[in-house]
Amino acid sequence: MERMFSPWRMEYIRQGTSGGKGRGCIFCIGESERDDPERLVLGLYPRTLAICNRYPYNNGHVLLAPRRHVADPSLLSKEEQAELMSLVTLGVKALSEEYSPQGFNVGMNLGEAAGAGVEDHLHVHIVPRWVGDTSFMTAVQTTRVLPESLPETHARLSARFGLL
Repeated sequence: MERMFSPWRMEYIRQGTSGGKGRGCIFCIGESERDDPERLVLGLYPRTLAICNRYPYNNGHVLLAPRRHVADPSLLSKEEQAELMSLVTLGVKALSEEYSPQGFNVGMNLGEAAGAGVEDHLHVHIVPRWVGDTSFMTAVQTTRVLPESLPETHARLSARFGLL
């Protein structure tokens, strides 16, 4: 299997944020960072948040996380669990209305062995899918071609995520 190294992703993963236990975590976003275009925030809620994935598998790939810096889903409070699931529901609805995908991948990668890029802050991926969305570039060159820029994705989805 071919490997493509992407060291520029580590800069994104390690970027500093609002401080505290989650210092350097891409998911530890303070209120003052809500409108920072580099953060790609779709919504900050009492217990959760939604952001665009800077390295999407498909257009519309979003990440949802508890605001509290926690890696293990069993450590979430009942309120955090409920709000995170409500946000998953909102995310699927928003992406359905905005992109009309034919399906979704929704899930978590818990731990390095499972492929987590950010191991210590639980997060949920929602990836819109279409039949045939893996082009010859992905199959032959392991390269994804995405027709929409991240700022365009952020602009399309921001209003829809304000509804939780």
